[in-house]
Amino acid sequence: MTSGPVKDHKPKRGQPCPCGSGQLFEACCEPLLTGEKPAATAEQLMRARFTAHVAHDFKFIHDTHRPTAGKPYVAEEGEPAVVWTRLEVHAHETTANPDKAFVDFSAHGTEGGQEKILQEKAEFLRLNGVWLYNREARLGPAPYQSAAPKVGRNDPCPCGSGKKYKHCCLLKA
Repeated sequence: MTSGPVKDHKPKRGQPCPCGSGQLFEACCEPLLTGEKPAATAEQLMRARFTAHVAHDFKFIHDTHRPTAGKPYVAEEGEPAVVWTRLEVHAHETTANPDKAFVDFSAHGTEGGQEKILQEKAEFLRLNGVWLYNREARLGPAPYQSAAPKVGRNDPCPCGSGKKYKHCCLLKA
């Protein structure tokens, strides 16, 4: 029985980091994946976790997920269904608590020849000085927010009738 060549998923030194930071792999996510240094921010950990998915470094993903961090890692059989190709970080939000942050991102990949996009707002916690992925705070794109100001009940109706909104179009809504 012949088996196909084993694909090397590990990012290479001297090439751009898969996380999309624009830096070389050895200056970006490699020191985090090897344990040489910890992530300084939640966004840095998010980028390293994406790179770990690309590199099939599932132990790093296990070790940086709050519910499984510190527990023994057991490898799963088989290849993952999604091949991750690109990461877009939309926002990195800090909170009043310096040990809690959110990263809003889109991870692009292919599965069965079709493009897949995972959009998520992820919550990260810093425990004992180490950032960990805690949970998804929102799955899917950010809610739509209208750029137009909201019309108040006592404001003039935007239809131009000259009446107050509450006596005009609010009744029709």
